[in-house]
Amino acid sequence: MGHSPKEFKRKVAEAVSFLQERYAEKPEVVLVLGTGLGNIAAQLEDALSLPYEEIPNFPRSTVTSHAGNLHFGVLAGKRVAVLQGRFHYYEGYSARELTFPVRVLALLGAELLIVSNASGGLNPAYVPGTLMLISDHLNFIPDNPLRGPNVDEWGPRFPDCSQVYDPDIIELAIDCASQRNIANVVAGTYVAIPGPSLETPAETRFLRMCGADAVGMSTVPEVLVAVHAGLRILGISMVSNVNDPDNFQPIRIEEILDQAGKAEKRFVRLVLAVLAAL
Repeated sequence: MGHSPKEFKRKVAEAVSFLQERYAEKPEVVLVLGTGLGNIAAQLEDALSLPYEEIPNFPRSTVTSHAGNLHFGVLAGKRVAVLQGRFHYYEGYSARELTFPVRVLALLGAELLIVSNASGGLNPAYVPGTLMLISDHLNFIPDNPLRGPNVDEWGPRFPDCSQVYDPDIIELAIDCASQRNIANVVAGTYVAIPGPSLETPAETRFLRMCGADAVGMSTVPEVLVAVHAGLRILGISMVSNVNDPDNFQPIRIEEILDQAGKAEKRFVRLVLAVLAAL
C-alpha cells in the first residue's frame, strides 16, 4: 500500500467507490470483531458478504482465527458493516494500513464504531470471561495511524482524546447487561502492546502499575481513526485469562480462543441489546 498521503487518499477513495456500487445503504454502525468473536455476522439480515481480497486495497488478514470478510446488513434494526477479522501491527502492517477499513467505512457514513477484542486480564478482580467495556486506553504500539500530513477533510490535525469512549453508550451497555442478566460486565482501561509475543511477568507487573485492567494487541489504532473521523465509540474487551505476575502461568493461544468461544454468546447478547437500545 502506498505511503504518500496522495496515494493513500486515492486508494481509500477507490475502496469507497467500490463498496458504494455494491451496497447502496449507508451503514450506521461499524462492528469490528476480535479473536474468537466472529460468529455474530451469521445473524445479519439482508446480508451482503465480501471477502477482503475482493475489495480494492484492503489489507489481508494473516491470523487464522480472523475470517477476513466484510459484511453489510441489518442487525437489531440497525444497518451495520461488520469487519469479521481485523489486522494487527504485529502482522507487519503500519498503523495507517491496518486501519484502512475503518477509514473507508467512516467515509461511507458510519456514525458509531463498536470494536471488540480478546485480552489478558491485569486487574486481579477479573475472571476469565469478563466483558470489559473500555473506558480509556493506553497506547504502547509504536505507531499512530494519524502520523504524517493530515487530511483535513477527514478530521482535525490534533483530535481530542479526553473522552474517547462514549460514556453514554458505556452506561447504556451496563444497563443492558443488568436488564438481561449478562454477568461479569465491567468498565476498565485497556492497554495496547505491539505483540506478537505475550507479556512477561515483569511486563504484566509494569502494565498493572500503569493503571491498565486488560492488555491486548489491537483496537487502539482503529479507535484513533474513529476519533479522527468523529465517530462515537464503544469498546468491548473479552478477558480470556488473568495472570498474577508473582505466580505466572503459561499463556497459550488455544486457551484464549477457548475462553473467547465460551464468552461469545454473552458478547453477542450484549451487542444486540445495545444496538436495539440505541
